[in-house]
Amino acid sequence: MIIAIDGPAGAGKGTLARRLAAHFRLAYLDTGLLYRAVGHAVLAAGALPEDPGRATCAAEALDPAALDDPALRGEDTAAAASKVSAIPTVRAALLAFQRPPGGAKGAVLDGRDVGTVVCPDADVKFFLTATPEVRAERRVKELRERGLEAIYARVLRDMNERDARDRARAVAPLTPAQDALVLDTSTLDADAVFKRALRHIASQNSA
Repeated sequence: MIIAIDGPAGAGKGTLARRLAAHFRLAYLDTGLLYRAVGHAVLAAGALPEDPGRATCAAEALDPAALDDPALRGEDTAAAASKVSAIPTVRAALLAFQRPPGGAKGAVLDGRDVGTVVCPDADVKFFLTATPEVRAERRVKELRERGLEAIYARVLRDMNERDARDRARAVAPLTPAQDALVLDTSTLDADAVFKRALRHIASQNSA
């Protein structure tokens, strides 16, 4: 079983994906970490994430071990990830990383184009969203819990800018798959989202 979960930052994709993966004993992949790793590598090299050549080289040389680097969770890395993800050659280089290996029992993948590009034939697709204000509040809370400085106004601004880039890019824009269940999590806690997802999966399996 392949479950695809897409949506903007702060909508709750990662939380739902990890819970579903544990519940069904499936593999889990945060596809956004791949772009964060590329963005981080470009920044570390002193280059601009908008540079197609440098970003593509970083994507082609990506080491899976780099996905464990705590630095990937920073806001600068998130902004760089959004910029490198708009480069078609970067997306092409990372596509193979995002597809579950043959013979695997199944996987839960979260990202921004899993249901539309990476796994268009996924058994179940979700698109999670929430208002920018709610998502920014969640992000600030997450950062502060990790001991990092976070200013709400800046987080909200950066989030709106990233949303605009992700939706406007020519390749794999942020948009729900036609057959995805869209869930607005603005007023839902993690348990409520999880229960709704389980009900939807059950209905899909019984169809």
